[in-house]
Amino acid sequence: MARQSREFTCQSCGAVSAKWAGRCDSCGGWNTIVEEVGSTSGIAAGPLKSRVSKGRVIDLQPLSGKDDEPERFFSGIDEFDRVAGGGLVPGSAIMVGGDPGIGKSTLMLQVVAKLAKAGHVTTYISGEEAIAQVRLRAERLGLADATTGLAAETNLSDIIATLEAQPGLAAVVIDSIQTIWSSDLEAAPGTVSQVRSGAQALIRFAKAKGVVLFLIGHVTKEGQIAGPRVLEHMVDTVLYFEGERGHIFRILRAVKNRFGPTDEIGVFEMTGAGLSEVSNPSELFLSDRDETSPGSAVYAGIEGTRPLLVEIQALAVASPLGTPRRAVIGWDSSRLAMILAVLEAHCQLSFAGIDVYLNVAGGLKLNEPAADLAVAAALISSLTATPLPPRNVYFGEISLAGAVRSIPRAETRLKEAAKLGFKAATLPMANAETIGKPPKSITLNGVSGLAHLASKLVSSSKQQQNQHEKN
Repeated sequence: MARQSREFTCQSCGAVSAKWAGRCDSCGGWNTIVEEVGSTSGIAAGPLKSRVSKGRVIDLQPLSGKDDEPERFFSGIDEFDRVAGGGLVPGSAIMVGGDPGIGKSTLMLQVVAKLAKAGHVTTYISGEEAIAQVRLRAERLGLADATTGLAAETNLSDIIATLEAQPGLAAVVIDSIQTIWSSDLEAAPGTVSQVRSGAQALIRFAKAKGVVLFLIGHVTKEGQIAGPRVLEHMVDTVLYFEGERGHIFRILRAVKNRFGPTDEIGVFEMTGAGLSEVSNPSELFLSDRDETSPGSAVYAGIEGTRPLLVEIQALAVASPLGTPRRAVIGWDSSRLAMILAVLEAHCQLSFAGIDVYLNVAGGLKLNEPAADLAVAAALISSLTATPLPPRNVYFGEISLAGAVRSIPRAETRLKEAAKLGFKAATLPMANAETIGKPPKSITLNGVSGLAHLASKLVSSSKQQQNQHEKN
């Protein structure tokens, strides 16, 4: 006979405990544990082997063999297809997360509308907005003529029944998974058990029918997708839509992809007519750069498979506070502290009593350690009030000993810099010596240590000061 059981589940990480507590032992969140009621079968008496069903023998396959690549179809938005791994795989589940108002619903509406115009059967299920609101957005985006099916529903059983009744369905968007609820569970919508069971049922349907499933997810204040952590493990692809509210650029980043590379990015521009693709983001990220301003360095980076040039801005000013400020936007604050320590220890440049502000222009978030050299150059330039040499790019990883270490794919970075008209590159000595055929238009300035770069920039600053005094 089935009996009800009570358990306490953390709404942040999904950890289950036998009793309530103010703080979750797994994730450390406060006031996140909520009591949930489930149904558990009673344990019958008798020997154990009488209650365990005998399983079937699974056929084991060798590691060797040749399997066909999954067939893909394209959404018609090149930047989205790039992040998805080169197209959409039938039967795949894709989670799209991002801050409120960043443009997740707009992007997914554009994707399914493009698919519908290409002849695919698509459906958009909204659990947060009414049909009239979605229609207004579609009209503003110029997508009102798309044949996408639209519904406003949150009941899981009704949604699956509706999707199963659509012949030839190719793609469906659920906006958002946190609003879906099942009447089989007594928990409220948005709780861990509801989100987990709803995602499981929808993914099971997508795999069985070969439908591409898009799940839009909320994010927490830490930037993680809300709900149980297992949600990201259940889906095939996890995409994060990033960007600052004050910037027009939006970055779609893949952090997990079973059918393509991770850390791939797609760049979009928010316009009055929706999200438009940015085919050459390097040019746009550098469009408003002032080369004569101290503290500005151009970093040649790699995001996924794409080379990307972006401006790194640094400002070092005297601090009126006892403890100087360290403010960072778009980069790791701990890595900035490490670069400052290396500059003081090995380059005799003191940042004591100096406020340091670092910003990655355009709202981009950098994760690659190859940005160390560009950050250091921008800091030295701002501290000495000396502009860096014009049309120069920087890349290289800095060690705690002050050495500049080699980084991968240097030739790809240089080709992108040459395409945009840059004339010189400051890079690790090891890369400069091993590059086979660098672009003829770029002069390579290899540095083996950060002290070497700092001495050159400081001496250049002194020469400019002496020239200014003579004049």
